[in-house]
Amino acid sequence: MMSEMRHIFGPDGPIAQHHPHYEYRPGQIEMAEAVREAIREGGHLCVEAGTGTGKTLAYLVPALDAGERVIISTGTKNLQEQLYYKDIPFLERAVGRKLRVTYMKGRSNYVCLYRLKKHAQAPVLEKLEDVDYFETVRRWAFQSETGDRAELTDLPEHLSFWSHIDARSEICLGRECADYDECFITRMRQRAEESDIVIVNHHLFFADLVLRGNDYGAVIPDYAIVIFDEAHLLEDIASEYFGHQVSSYRINDLIADVQRAMITDADKANDVIRICARLRQRADRFWMHFMTAESASPQREGTTSSFNGETRCVLDSSFIRGRRAERDESVNLLQPDETAESEVTLAGKHLLELLNTLGLLETTLASIKDPPQEIVHLVRRTGEIRRDLEFIMSCSHPGYVYWYERRHRHVFLRATPIDVSEILAEYLFDRLPTVILTSATLASDQSFQFIRSRLGIREARELIVPSHFDFQRQAVLYLPPHMPDPRHPAFLDRAVEEIVNILHITAGRAFVLFTSIHQMNAAYERVSEKVPFPCFVQGQGSKSGLLETFKRTPHAVLFATSSFWQGVDVQGEALSCVIIDRLPFAVPTDPVISARQRYIEEQGGDAFYEYSVPQAVLMLKQGLGRLIRSKDDVGVLSVLDPRLRTKAYGRVFLRSLPPCPITNNIRDIARVFERGTTAR
Repeated sequence: MMSEMRHIFGPDGPIAQHHPHYEYRPGQIEMAEAVREAIREGGHLCVEAGTGTGKTLAYLVPALDAGERVIISTGTKNLQEQLYYKDIPFLERAVGRKLRVTYMKGRSNYVCLYRLKKHAQAPVLEKLEDVDYFETVRRWAFQSETGDRAELTDLPEHLSFWSHIDARSEICLGRECADYDECFITRMRQRAEESDIVIVNHHLFFADLVLRGNDYGAVIPDYAIVIFDEAHLLEDIASEYFGHQVSSYRINDLIADVQRAMITDADKANDVIRICARLRQRADRFWMHFMTAESASPQREGTTSSFNGETRCVLDSSFIRGRRAERDESVNLLQPDETAESEVTLAGKHLLELLNTLGLLETTLASIKDPPQEIVHLVRRTGEIRRDLEFIMSCSHPGYVYWYERRHRHVFLRATPIDVSEILAEYLFDRLPTVILTSATLASDQSFQFIRSRLGIREARELIVPSHFDFQRQAVLYLPPHMPDPRHPAFLDRAVEEIVNILHITAGRAFVLFTSIHQMNAAYERVSEKVPFPCFVQGQGSKSGLLETFKRTPHAVLFATSSFWQGVDVQGEALSCVIIDRLPFAVPTDPVISARQRYIEEQGGDAFYEYSVPQAVLMLKQGLGRLIRSKDDVGVLSVLDPRLRTKAYGRVFLRSLPPCPITNNIRDIARVFERGTTAR
């Protein structure tokens, strides 16, 4: 007897009848049956679904008849929109009924009516044109059904005042808000409560998971089943939300909101004004210690410079306590005793002044008699910032890595859990009956051990669905001979030669992907002078703008880094070649990466083979995934790093990639186009 999924996805089923480009995909049916079994019988499931599987329909169809609410969480906005605006309407036509589905974005995408009204009384606008923009937003907000910023298509993407009127959880008054019933977040949650499927992204999911049970933060309704698409991103996103963060933005926003608060007691109001002025002064003085790497104490873990002026540095106790902390890590840095007082650094003294001023603001606000809910909320916010700042700067919890990030003129202090496996086991996998993880890149060397150990998945069914595409015919992997080690000074020269030669054969139409901003820029400058094709480089515009330019420019070449390794879909002739300069190992001096590796070694493991190699394998598979996006695509993947051939771990990478011809003869590149059914 034919199974239900085989009927639905088969040549005579409703999918085939309604899909204009239907293809029979055995892997899609196999995945759909596995998802249905996990939903009906319970238990967790890990599915690696190669490109072309049709995985979104493979989990959506079983989710329709789950019998209880299903949360679908994606890693990118593009996939969220595909599910809601393309796949769901298609399924409605196929099954012949309206589906109850809600699409939820992060809270900062929505306008807060309470904050908008308050801001309108005394708007803080940076530019003259912001006056008209603000009035446009104000009129729109009281007419909109959703309050979603994306509806404002005629306004600039970045509005300087949006952060003062958005609905982020930190400033939410919850049920005590006068606009609670009309609130766009409330209305979105009500729609979700009435839905069988709720589509979110990983950031919203984990922000909500941390806040569940809280009156003012959680927005996703209760659920028993979660499907994570693009699940290879979960560890980093979960680490962000289960950590602690204090930024110059966060303190500035607090000061601005306190100054706008209605305090009827004139004496208290004057006290608060004076404290806010002192808080701003002391915060600015404290942040100055982070504005140049040289001003920080010596960094044992190193620093990582990334794109657009971002810099990450590890924090350790010597930042506050100087040499004494290096001798005695058990000392409480934020409660110095008399003998240690003289050893507190200038940064430490400025930190203590900042903490004291936050404490003074908190107690002053709390002493206001019969306070409105707004003041109660500000007391809570102030206390949370003070406690987060104490936690981060104490650098005392061994389960966290402490670090800061500079982005232009702003500073972000962070405490990130080193290992989230136990946290996710407790909050997610041990709590829910069914969690399904899927991605085109979950397995390393045909095993899910890496992803399961990183995420705390103790028991799960596993399935690897090969790509629907014929990589033997559609692709070739070119490994150029005689390349020097990437760390050798001659590597860039040889890489430029190979890139130029490859681009001449493919007539441009290529992504050239790098693990280093410096290498990307250096290669772009030299290659663009030697090829007749239009070359673009990351940083010349927004990611979406660069992609659109690439797609509409014949024979274009795009030089880019990590953000273009995933979540990018270019089908057809525009992209025929992906060149990767070196194996995408994570930067070892990144504070979080370094801490994870050190933790594995301390547990008796091998950080390189247990963490660095599997992680790089998944990233390389993501890069390859940019190339073949349909059964008509043909193309070339080239990895310039000789370690893929010369090192023992290179075999792990090769075994993890889809099977395709491998060559070190550059003449073979042209032959892949001859093998394709639609030679370009």
